[in-house]
Amino acid sequence: MFRRFVASLVLIWAFGFLWFAVALPGPLPAGVKTDAIIVLTGSQGRIEHAVKVLAAGQAPDLLVSGVDREVRPREFAIQFRVPPRLMRCCVTLGYRAYDTRSNAVEAAQWVAEHNAKSVRLVTADWHMRRAALEIAREFPDDVRLELDGVPSHPSLGALFLEYHKLLARAALNLWEMLR
Repeated sequence: MFRRFVASLVLIWAFGFLWFAVALPGPLPAGVKTDAIIVLTGSQGRIEHAVKVLAAGQAPDLLVSGVDREVRPREFAIQFRVPPRLMRCCVTLGYRAYDTRSNAVEAAQWVAEHNAKSVRLVTADWHMRRAALEIAREFPDDVRLELDGVPSHPSLGALFLEYHKLLARAALNLWEMLR
């Protein structure tokens, strides 16, 4: 009986990992509009994609969460080719976050300040599920979260680590709900 239970857990874990690795969240269809965009710093392509969505008018405001404290707005604008007009009116650089959990806290505070009711979350495809879990935990229930995964080519090791981080966060959330 115990062996069957353990074998069942291993199969659930293995099929879960397979699903996680094969069915990575993709980009949103063109034309989806939201009240705001939140992009989490990290792998290449995230910020560029978010700036392109902002420039296309699919949202009026952008928070870049997790910016290094030494990065100045002018440097950021030059590096990511953000037009000065967009930088002044529509881009907020968030310097408080240092990991996915603090990204969620920073994003929730910014969303509340901007009264956003729909938010496009931009991050790497492999990071999206955990980022969305963290952010949804912090956001009010009336905020709609649209997932816009930036395609990447993660290594098996990166997927393995991220899958276990997702499982750990889901388990912690469940534990907190049951207490």
